[in-house]
Amino acid sequence: MIQTLGQIAPTLAGVGDIHFAYYLAPIGGIVALIMALMFSKAVMTHSEGDDDMVAIADHVRKGAMAYLARQYKVVAGVFVLLIVFLGIMAALDLQSPMSMIGVPVAGFLSGLCGWFGMKMATNASARTTFAVKESLNEGLTVAFRSGAVMGLVVVGFAILDISFWFFVLNAMGFGGEGTSALALITTVMLTYGMGASTQALFARVGGGIYTKAADVGADLVGKVEAG
Repeated sequence: MIQTLGQIAPTLAGVGDIHFAYYLAPIGGIVALIMALMFSKAVMTHSEGDDDMVAIADHVRKGAMAYLARQYKVVAGVFVLLIVFLGIMAALDLQSPMSMIGVPVAGFLSGLCGWFGMKMATNASARTTFAVKESLNEGLTVAFRSGAVMGLVVVGFAILDISFWFFVLNAMGFGGEGTSALALITTVMLTYGMGASTQALFARVGGGIYTKAADVGADLVGKVEAG
């Protein structure tokens, strides 16, 4: 496979010259997003349960979305500083100017995946609980489908983002022609991962703190309710 790609690489001088195998990547990304949509709709067809379950699930949803809104405001400020830093690096000819666009776009898509994942998780929690009352298999089906949505969305957007920038940079004649162009394009695209990783860092740390706080709060409420 690597040897085959090595033979294809020297022909990369424009979009029209790209081997058809390279188009399989964005197609795979689109298929992943379609499957995520199908699983999401399948989960949403299940009932959330009785009035108490619906009310609790609604409170959880509102709390989760309030947390995300606050976190994304902070992350947006960090990305503004990051763009300024990348602009200075580009002015000093230490970084590609394209990174000023690619990094925030990757961060935005990463945040969008987090939003979809949170939305699906908060919608599926009560539905999974209620489905288990019917059968264990039904509950597991709802749980696995809801979990698959997040995974498929992440993979789908990641592949589409990488494919998009590959085609754009190649069409611009970035780095000249042949294997040197392919090497430079892939090197520049590596920096785009910094955008997704920055967003993921805040989600990991902030999400852990928020989850622990919610866990402690739920513990206290449970003890008070139990008397």
